[in-house]
Amino acid sequence: MRQSAVACKEPLIAEEVVRVAEGLLSEKQLSSITIGTRIPKDYFVTSGAGECDITVHAGSFHLALRDAGIERYNIMTYSSIMPGIANEVKKPKDLVHGCVVETIMACASMEKGVRATAGIIYGWLFNKKTKQRYGGLVCEYNGSLPEEEAGAQLRASLQTLYTNGFEGEYELRNERLTMKSFVPKKKFGTALVAICFTNYLCPVVSVR
Repeated sequence: MRQSAVACKEPLIAEEVVRVAEGLLSEKQLSSITIGTRIPKDYFVTSGAGECDITVHAGSFHLALRDAGIERYNIMTYSSIMPGIANEVKKPKDLVHGCVVETIMACASMEKGVRATAGIIYGWLFNKKTKQRYGGLVCEYNGSLPEEEAGAQLRASLQTLYTNGFEGEYELRNERLTMKSFVPKKKFGTALVAICFTNYLCPVVSVR
């Protein structure tokens, strides 16, 4: 098979990918597409709590996922950065059972009588000159503090991230705090808060 490589100086948008791919397919020349690093795009925020007398992972944690409405998916976790293109949406109704849902998650599991508190705070960075949104910073809390104290710690953590590397060029705006806290009455209890991504921008580097 003859191979024809198309190098892309700039990422292709979806329509361009389809057009190039269709042209190569018609000539029986398409064998591969090279994509760049995926960029998380749409997301929803959820939270939940669960308790169980058996165990944590297949017990209180699963029930917390169920309370949050994400127990049917395979959960993966990120660190704490939001892309500038990220856009909040309502939780989709058509996610497939067993699909992979990638998240930024705070999760606290405690024993009976000990408060379980999970929280996430995030804020958006805007360029001081252009006023364009650059991206977001996220902080998570997992522990046993009351909501008010955990919230104060999260706000302080977010400011620390902002002042160490971003303060000179960007403004931090539109902060949002989400908390889940309770004291389990059963042997194990789990509280969680999650930012769940539903789709991704995939830059196309080249088609061959």
